[in-house]
Amino acid sequence: MADDSERAATNQGGSINAADTVQAEPVTDWVNDWDWLDDAWGANAIDIWNGVREQCPVAMTERYGRAFMPVTMEAVSAIANDTVNFSSEFVSVAQPDAIRRPAPPITSDPPDHHGHRRLLLPSFSPKRIQQMETELREYTRGLIGAIQSSGIATADAAAQYSQHIPVHGIAQMIGVPDSDADLFRDWIYRNFQIAPRDNRVREQVTAEMRAYFFELLDQRAAEPEDDLASLITNAEIDGVAVDDELKVGYLLLLLLAGIDTTWSAIGSGLWHLATHPDDLARLVAVVDDPDDMLWLTFSEEVLRYYAPVTMGRKVIGDTEVSGCPIRKGEQVLVTFPAANHDPAAFDRPEEFQIDRAENRHVAFGLGIHRCLGSNLARLEMRIAFHEWISAFPTYSIDETSETTWTNGQIRGPRNIPVVLDAS
Repeated sequence: MADDSERAATNQGGSINAADTVQAEPVTDWVNDWDWLDDAWGANAIDIWNGVREQCPVAMTERYGRAFMPVTMEAVSAIANDTVNFSSEFVSVAQPDAIRRPAPPITSDPPDHHGHRRLLLPSFSPKRIQQMETELREYTRGLIGAIQSSGIATADAAAQYSQHIPVHGIAQMIGVPDSDADLFRDWIYRNFQIAPRDNRVREQVTAEMRAYFFELLDQRAAEPEDDLASLITNAEIDGVAVDDELKVGYLLLLLLAGIDTTWSAIGSGLWHLATHPDDLARLVAVVDDPDDMLWLTFSEEVLRYYAPVTMGRKVIGDTEVSGCPIRKGEQVLVTFPAANHDPAAFDRPEEFQIDRAENRHVAFGLGIHRCLGSNLARLEMRIAFHEWISAFPTYSIDETSETTWTNGQIRGPRNIPVVLDAS
């Protein structure tokens, strides 16, 4: 296997300025100086977006170079569907000189995007994903059994439950062991929570992931298996073998996009039910019927209300969004979660409605980059909620401990202290 430092040297070049980090001064003006890694963001992002929207449709910051943050459905939709003026080469807002590496199809633009997406899409079809249900249910029941067998009346529904399920699901698909879960979680934390402000961390964690996946590709080239890693190892588009850099990019995307996003959605739903006993009681009433429509509408409302994912774009053409001039070379944070709280797009968006009938949320994005793994995320959420409530129908939040929320690109509860029997 070639040394990763050699491979890195040939990819997108550039050097890292050791002092080139973003200053973490507290935000006092979210319209003109926003920062998605600010300590106030995680727990208060919905209020922040709503507050910005009352003043203007697009906020701005100079912390990462000039970057814009739309907070209306109209502005978010315009950017997400405009591949002429906005490139997906940048999928997060970071320092302008940050080294970016390909992770197709999410980082690719037309016309290349279609071939990359077409290669991976069959693996995430509804039929293929549905085949995973039985094994995923058994796995979640094992997690619950471990909690129950401890004999302790309290638990952390994130650390002991929600953070494991998507890791297991995507590991099964890629063909990597669950025993590497702690490594994956460390990569995710550094990639999303530290790297946007620190180019050194960005390069370090990316080098570790690349080395891991280059080794995996070498293993599958020698001994193919029935998994996504083998599919990617032998990937061709229109009869032409895919470059090794892009193969690793596929695997980076599947790992980073398939884990923290879904565990944040599951965690948000569990936190919501722990703090809203009336909604919990409604689901308990249909717990014997996992196909009841309420499970679907609840999951979709979790996705709307607590949508975990925002995406970045690189501005490649001078344009205007909702009256705001945006210039080539700048960055945009496409806040799909903010769009989900726009009163122009949803009836009473400030209310969590467990049985919301019309719910055209954009938690999975819009346009050509709509989430490839939405079927897997929905299955994992449905199983996670149903199995947890079946086991702990009267659980509630533990008021003696604090729930903390992550900032940045993926927003969700990092810990969820609960009392398992609130009766």
